Amino acid sequence: MSTDRVVLVTGGNRGIGRAIAERFVADGYKVAVTARSGEGPAGTLTVRADVTDAASVDAAFTQVEHELGPIAVVVANAGITKDTLLLRMTEDDFDSVVATNLGGAFRVVKRASKGMLRARWGRVILISSVVGLYGSAGQINYSSSKSGLVGFARSLTRELGARGITANVVAPGFIETDMTAELPAETQAEYRKNIPAGRFATPDEVAGVVTWLASDDAAYVSGAVIPVDGGLGMGH
Repeated sequence: MSTDRVVLVTGGNRGIGRAIAERFVADGYKVAVTARSGEGPAGTLTVRADVTDAASVDAAFTQVEHELGPIAVVVANAGITKDTLLLRMTEDDFDSVVATNLGGAFRVVKRASKGMLRARWGRVILISSVVGLYGSAGQINYSSSKSGLVGFARSLTRELGARGITANVVAPGFIETDMTAELPAETQAEYRKNIPAGRFATPDEVAGVVTWLASDDAAYVSGAVIPVDGGLGMGH
């Protein structure tokens, strides 16, 4: 593994994104994270970025390139939820989630691809969710945005696959983060009952899969959806 590679993780200040950034630091990469607020983990460069704004994304990339060098690995992790049933879901509930989760990945990867094409090497890793393919009541906006990442990665693979660039999707199941901690206890118990592994994952278990996809060992893996969900959705 070449430790001079630069990684950018969006939404790297908490939860899964933070764990991913920490693992890349531990593995010797130069790591930058985007955050709307807060700071990334020790050893990372934190830059402010709003993934719904192309100019903001461009400015963040320019700063990282100036301070660390060209970005070789991009992890599109920034995401939001606005859960509610379809008949109660507003236009904004739908549009804002899709603009952040799917549109954000588009803006970040489009900007990252320029440097990857010049280098003829790159890793695009999109953080989806088990509900992207499994479905979840009350999450039509979220699951639509997350399943959209699969088509994105597969189309990108067909466009850039001959240039030494891979694009893959990691689909975490229920992970011990602030987001799942907010679920009611009975909901959490119900979910656990449906997970063959019988437990939620740690963020680090997702991070290990992401860093593997970024490595030379995964050079021939592209357009894949890798579930990290204890057998809940099994990738569908």
